[in-house]
Amino acid sequence: MQAAGDDGFRTETGDMSDNTNPLPQDDPGDLEAAVIDVLRSCYDPEIPVNIYDLGLIYEVRVDAGDQAYIRMTLTSPMCPVAESLPVEIETKIRDIAGISDVTVEVVWDPPWTPEMMSEDARLELNMF
Repeated sequence: MQAAGDDGFRTETGDMSDNTNPLPQDDPGDLEAAVIDVLRSCYDPEIPVNIYDLGLIYEVRVDAGDQAYIRMTLTSPMCPVAESLPVEIETKIRDIAGISDVTVEVVWDPPWTPEMMSEDARLELNMF
């Protein structure tokens, strides 16, 4: 599932304040939605928008073995949370009931640009 850019689509789901999903998952699509909820609870500390709507998440995938794969970037290679944010994401996703394993891959290509933000993120940051 593409999570960033104008050609992708986004799944709108509820807030997961405790970062766990106690409901049994019927298929990887349900788990993907739970993963996206968790990603929406993670923030770049310098920008008041969650990393999903900020466009930092390039791919979210949960396979038939309930293994989650996240391909993401950061706003800059010099980002102060370059080491801690991927670990935070992995830890939170591991807490989702039904997820068996997590891989978080940080990539720099394509580089992040403000055009990757969702419309909601742009509105929040007054970028219209």
